Amino acid sequence: MTASARTQHRPDSHRTARAGGRPGGAARGLAAGLAAGALALGGVVASGSPAGAAPTGTAGTAEAATAGTAGTAEAATAGTAGAGAKSSALKAEVGDLLDVTLDQLRPTQPSVGFDQIYYKLGRYSSTKDEQNGDFNKRFDDWCETNGQEEAATVPPGATLSDPTSFTCAVPVGQETDETRAAMKTVVIGPGGELYLTDGHHSLTSFLETPDGGPKTHIRLRVAGNLSGLSPAAFWGTMREKKWVWLRDENNDPITTDQLPQRLGLARFHDDRYRSLVYFTRDIGYQAPEAAAEYLEFLWGTWLRDRVDLGTYDLDSPASYLTAIRAASEAMSGTAGDAVIADGRTADELGRMPEWNAGKKPTGGEFGKLSAPISDAKPGKLAYALDFRARISATPACTKTLTGKHTGPLVVSSGVLCLNGTRQTGPVVVGSGASLVATGADITGPVQAVGAHTVQFCGTSLTGPLSVVDTKQRLTLSGPGCTPNTLNGPVQLVGNP
Repeated sequence: MTASARTQHRPDSHRTARAGGRPGGAARGLAAGLAAGALALGGVVASGSPAGAAPTGTAGTAEAATAGTAGTAEAATAGTAGAGAKSSALKAEVGDLLDVTLDQLRPTQPSVGFDQIYYKLGRYSSTKDEQNGDFNKRFDDWCETNGQEEAATVPPGATLSDPTSFTCAVPVGQETDETRAAMKTVVIGPGGELYLTDGHHSLTSFLETPDGGPKTHIRLRVAGNLSGLSPAAFWGTMREKKWVWLRDENNDPITTDQLPQRLGLARFHDDRYRSLVYFTRDIGYQAPEAAAEYLEFLWGTWLRDRVDLGTYDLDSPASYLTAIRAASEAMSGTAGDAVIADGRTADELGRMPEWNAGKKPTGGEFGKLSAPISDAKPGKLAYALDFRARISATPACTKTLTGKHTGPLVVSSGVLCLNGTRQTGPVVVGSGASLVATGADITGPVQAVGAHTVQFCGTSLTGPLSVVDTKQRLTLSGPGCTPNTLNGPVQLVGNP
């Protein structure tokens, strides 16, 4: 989708349509002044105190998408809505159903399996469900997650962002124990903050799909109200109840301060073993009724010592399927009383005693998983790889800033990546240089004239954005990319 289709901006915002337009002399003077008065970090000129810098790195695979709240009035409305949600949450009791928007939720894990989400996004963007006489899966998924079983009617033009545009099988207020059990869960934290404890993959898929977005509504079942606790006591209880997963995509420990602040692919790291476990579902394991919290991560921890994904080509369907088969056979082949992780045995984590339910590789769930994208009913893996292939490559970072940075940034050469950075101050990208902002929060103007590449993904910008005469690519939207929030005027001139 184009930048204009997913970006809203202030009433006084403007997009200059004249090709070859140029920023005024004041803007050029700003760039010159910053370059003269700032400290040089290789090709990056920075003034202030960077809170984290790595010499090299990559900025992830997602191409940037945009969707924003527009202007002071709208931002104030959003702030009021957020305050209202927190006020309601403070009064919530265990078992209550809370109606929230996706941008109000705080994750309790640092990573997701990108390929699992790519499967959903690939299927959501396909018409094969409709060609097979079904509703598109995104509507069934939303209804199930909302406690309403499945979609009942989906007229042309229906969207996830407008729940009144379609209907679900179970009306609101008539939920059953079974439909409530399928809902995702939330814990109320200090100040009424909403901490998602289940459903990171499902809700991220709703946020990333073009007809969803950060303002998509969903109801969540309250698992606990810990709003009366201090932050320290809150996180202690979260750990005790295993409502938080504090290991990164490499299974290394993290602190609660390192958890993402919002949902979205741009905010998460990619845990390939989490995706691997997802694809083994109903082949090597089945989620038990009383499933352990973060069950798939526990299996993923165990598989790291048994399946080396570095020896497989995960861009190749055949090689990826071989990895999935090796993993699922290891799961089924282990003893039921073997401890897998966190004191849980294989049987407690849903081990299937017969691989693929005793069926041949060409049948059962493994057979379904193996179906190519050309099939009338492609497998999950085919959807995932087909979608992943549509995502544009991100240029390799020559400098990476993380954490907090206050002061001007001038990028004079190379590729500066802002990965989850909280930048306060203007950012200027010079001719031939590149800026990749992934999950960043920027307060201040951003200006790029003659840059090689400018890419925003899952980034919140409070201030004007001006991008003129980009040489290679300006990316503000695209497949598999988290919407941006642009609060300020936008000027895009002469870009490819």
